Amino acid sequence: MNTFLLKITSPDGDLFDGEAVSLVVRGTEGELAVMAGHIPFITSVKPCDCKIETEDGTEKIGHTDGGLLTVFKEKTVFLSGSFVWKKE
Repeated sequence: MNTFLLKITSPDGDLFDGEAVSLVVRGTEGELAVMAGHIPFITSVKPCDCKIETEDGTEKIGHTDGGLLTVFKEKTVFLSGSFVWKKE
C-alpha cells in the first residue's frame, strides 16, 4: 500500500510522526480522507474522532477538539488544540 508522512501535534507534543495509509477527520465541509498522493490543501478540523490506518493495517483512533490540517506534497500535518488516543 502507498503511504504518506503524517505528523499529529498538539501543545502537549507530537502524538504521531510516521507513515500512514490514510487519515480520516471531519473538516469544515464534512468528513474527509487523506491518502498518499492527495492534492495539497488546508482546512479547519472540527471536533471528531480521527482514524489513522498505519502501514501494517493497524487502525489508531484518537479524539480531537479541532485544529488545522495541512496537506503538503511531501507530508501531512495536523495541528490540534487537544488530542487524546482512545483505548483499544
